[in-house]
Amino acid sequence: MTEEATERGRDEGSETDGERGDTVETATLMRDSRLEQDTIMGAIEDVYEDLDADVPFEEFEAAVEQKVDDMGGLADEETAAMLIAHELRDEEVNSVADIEPGMDDVKFLAKVMTVGEVRTFERDGEDDDGHVLNVEVADESGRITISLWDRVAVDAKENLSTGDVLRIMGRPKEGYSGLEVAVDKVEPDPDAEVNVEAVDQYRVEDLAMGASDVDLPGVILDTDTVRTFDRDDGSQGKVSNLTVGDETGRVRVTMWDERADRVEELEAGETVEVVDGYVRERDGELELHVGSRGAVETVDADVEYVPETTDIEDLELDDVVDIAGGVVETSEKRTFDRDDGSQGQVRNVRIKDDTGEIRVALWGEKADRDIALADRVAFTDVEIQDGWRDDLEASAGWRSSVSVLEDADGDIIAAAAGSAERDAGQGGLDSFDSGGSGGSGGSTAAATEVDAQAGTEAEAEADADGGVVEFTGTVVQAGDPVVLDDGTQTRSVDTSATLRLGEEVTVRGVEEDGTIDADDVF
Repeated sequence: MTEEATERGRDEGSETDGERGDTVETATLMRDSRLEQDTIMGAIEDVYEDLDADVPFEEFEAAVEQKVDDMGGLADEETAAMLIAHELRDEEVNSVADIEPGMDDVKFLAKVMTVGEVRTFERDGEDDDGHVLNVEVADESGRITISLWDRVAVDAKENLSTGDVLRIMGRPKEGYSGLEVAVDKVEPDPDAEVNVEAVDQYRVEDLAMGASDVDLPGVILDTDTVRTFDRDDGSQGKVSNLTVGDETGRVRVTMWDERADRVEELEAGETVEVVDGYVRERDGELELHVGSRGAVETVDADVEYVPETTDIEDLELDDVVDIAGGVVETSEKRTFDRDDGSQGQVRNVRIKDDTGEIRVALWGEKADRDIALADRVAFTDVEIQDGWRDDLEASAGWRSSVSVLEDADGDIIAAAAGSAERDAGQGGLDSFDSGGSGGSGGSTAAATEVDAQAGTEAEAEADADGGVVEFTGTVVQAGDPVVLDDGTQTRSVDTSATLRLGEEVTVRGVEEDGTIDADDVF
């Protein structure tokens, strides 16, 4: 072989070895890449399997890739997968009741209850107006308002209907009527089911915490006066209350600021509709609130409220109950000074049902209610307390309502016993009798008899003890002098003992000119 051929062969052999080396290296890289890809896919799949979320794997994988791109290489696929899983876990809530303030994002399934109106507003520094739509949604656990914005709001108003089931993703925040969710993404899910009934018009039993855009008809059971208060910013607000009822129950309605004055135009017995109210909770009870967007309008509708009352004979100490009966005794309103210098007032009435009698103390504005002998009256949310001579009595405070009921013919029972306009035997007053001859005269006789009996007993006690009397009553004035009320009469008491308003006490001492100089207070 020539030297030239030998050199050629050496060069050809070298090229073959180089190519062979390149092929091996390429194969190794491809194998390593496949192994790395398999490892990455395995890590993503492991994270996805642990997630147990209602998201297809393809969407999860695409979100992971997007996360890697968004982070500019600061996270590998496995880290990105864990970040996406964390975000999805944060969004998933089991029910509306699980949504709380402070959550970054939530994702839940709910049914449309009501669709509000699109409101248009001007944005600062922008030519285009903004749009917002509130939609009330619910599941088995409760209700919440979601807010949709701009083009989504307009489209939703055109396309959403009561009863639609939605998949919702958004951010919880405090809104006009409480907690709401500002929607980032919403889509209908016609295949999903939410077992809650959608209502166009509410009844009292339909109310739930978080409900808004509530339209509810009812009959007014009781009204209060307008009260003012100072806000933290120094401005003055106004608030008033009324109680409405329907065939399913009753609810306290709270009206704020410019809506508060409406209470002065309304009376018990009128039928109204609360428009665009929202539900809040106070002391464990649901209330229906009316703000600037809401109203209370009188309507021509047939709404009946029938109280579910407790028989007087079944009342027990510390119960908070509803009671009703015919008025067999009334007293004059009395005023007293509170410890804070303000003036309070109280009035007592005594009612009777088929099972017994009880005295009812009407406190504050309740003492001004027009209640007379022979009226049939319902008292709601009264507290049963110890009364005079170990008898129980009912206390009607700020949460209570007082309603003069109508008879079967729809007429209010006559305001005074023995009215000349009442026909003999009409009105069923026998059931209100406290043991007299029946009719209105029996009620009057009952009141007179109680007063006479109380006076006789006090005189007997004084005679027996040589001028010393014993008197039991409720403290209606805690100042100097202390004033006690036993339901039929009051006594001023001169004592150094510290007594609290509403406290039931017995005093013993010499009485002179209507004042008891109490030696003993117990």
